[in-house]
Amino acid sequence: MSDAVIAHLAAQRDTILERLKTLIRIPSVSTDPAFAPHMQAAREFLLNRLKEAGFADAQLLEGDGQPAVYASWMGAPGKPTLVVYGHYDVQPPDPLALWHSPPFEPAIRDGKLYGRGASDVKGSTVIAVETLAAFLAVTGGCPVNVRVFLEGEEECGSPGLRSIVTRHREKLQADALLSADGGRASTSVPTVGVGSRGIAALEMTLRTAPKDGHSGRYGGAVRNALREMAALLASLHDDQGRIQVAGFGSDAQPITNTMRAAAAALPFDEAQWYADFGGLPWGDPTDSVAVRLTLRPTIEINGMWGGYTGAGTKTVLPAEAHAKITMRLAPGMDPAAAQARLRAHLRAHVAPGVRLELSEDQGGSPASTLDEGHPMLRAALAVLEREHGQAAYPARAGGTLPVTAIFAEMLGMPAMKFGLAMPDEDVHAPNEFFRLSSFDEGLRTWPRLLSALGALSAEEFRRIDRG
Repeated sequence: MSDAVIAHLAAQRDTILERLKTLIRIPSVSTDPAFAPHMQAAREFLLNRLKEAGFADAQLLEGDGQPAVYASWMGAPGKPTLVVYGHYDVQPPDPLALWHSPPFEPAIRDGKLYGRGASDVKGSTVIAVETLAAFLAVTGGCPVNVRVFLEGEEECGSPGLRSIVTRHREKLQADALLSADGGRASTSVPTVGVGSRGIAALEMTLRTAPKDGHSGRYGGAVRNALREMAALLASLHDDQGRIQVAGFGSDAQPITNTMRAAAAALPFDEAQWYADFGGLPWGDPTDSVAVRLTLRPTIEINGMWGGYTGAGTKTVLPAEAHAKITMRLAPGMDPAAAQARLRAHLRAHVAPGVRLELSEDQGGSPASTLDEGHPMLRAALAVLEREHGQAAYPARAGGTLPVTAIFAEMLGMPAMKFGLAMPDEDVHAPNEFFRLSSFDEGLRTWPRLLSALGALSAEEFRRIDRG
């Protein structure tokens, strides 16, 4: 079955690539309300493609935020039912000056497709959608029952996802979630995503005076808001990067020898990893980099600002400073508890008299893990081993895919990530790109995976083999 579909996709390869370019041209930035018309345009593009492909029930699922694009094909009785997940929103393109070509005008250079969202995750999302379309075109159906779910808020933390699930629970019933998001953990060996850290966020403002002051008239005698913010944020870690927030991570699942062995199994050159990125080492030196990236929690300062940041000099003593913080959560950590412990630390360490304001609870999602004995994982590893001629590895991700934890919590649904993005493709940064070799690989491996899963009965699919 998959060979005919792969041949069809190969024949349509240039057309599919042009569809991907069209989607990249739509600046679907979810975090900024100014991009709302473009978010709508992205939804309309995907809805039209799903309808054209033969999904008669393609529709929008509304919640408290950006709607999700949905469609289903349920014509395989007795076979597994999968939610095929992707997202159509992207990160802001800033800073624009650092892009070598416009972020929303796709450009191909050296076998790479450049553009915001090319890697994260419009490339893999289009591959998944086009694979399903090819099955419908070639065979008249899919090997498994499918519910397509393309989210519009993944890049801003999925704040409305729970409301969509609550309102449309019956449309999302399935045996598992197969995600086009969540790419490879390595550029040298094939990997399948079996888990990710959770996330929580916080914004803060502190004030040292009612208004800015002249730095000559008040400097040296009045507290500077930016200095106070810097000191407060510096209190979050020691000099080596160990978190100093009392109780933070105390609810995390203990890291077992088995978990450490799994993290170490994936070939990983720490020195080369640092050299490729150009960054400086940070974090508990008693842990390997792989453990720090996937099994330990983090507190990261994503932005800090205040005072004068324009051209030239302004001799001002800032009265107000701001910061944005995110936390990556280890398996077992509760997002609300993580936020509460961080809030308590900030309030305890702010200087006397300085006014501190913390944002309302911004939600969050816990870490997720797929059981190593799940048939979906075994099938994916076999598909990739055939494709690459070498062993494939299950791998945890340091990032967060909120849908995996939210669907597990609300729908009892396991999740696997089968994306094609590579870790060096500058996602969330200027000059994001997607390898055309990965694009072509996806047009082969997605049909093979769905066919392999379609060879199982629903009962076999739900059976966990722990060896």
